[in-house]
Amino acid sequence: MARASARHILVASEDKANELKAQLEAGADFAEAAKANSTCPSGRQGGDLGSFGPGQMVPEFDTVVFSAPLNTVQGPVKTQFGFHLIEVTSRQD
Repeated sequence: MARASARHILVASEDKANELKAQLEAGADFAEAAKANSTCPSGRQGGDLGSFGPGQMVPEFDTVVFSAPLNTVQGPVKTQFGFHLIEVTSRQD
């Protein structure tokens, strides 16, 4: 069964997500950005969501996690919770 590990930053607006993505692409630390900005409880762990399988996250999130290249910030991805920046850290298919 497929498994993935990922971390994310959840914010309320697409503008904020785009602003953070630009900072990350310029070299900002993902974990520090998550701790400072994410509205998800995982932000306290630098956005780390641990390991999970298909179907354990909302569909929009799953699609990205199980298709995106590793260690590249994806997003903003809109879900019912807000806008996510997602980095897939590992995946076993």
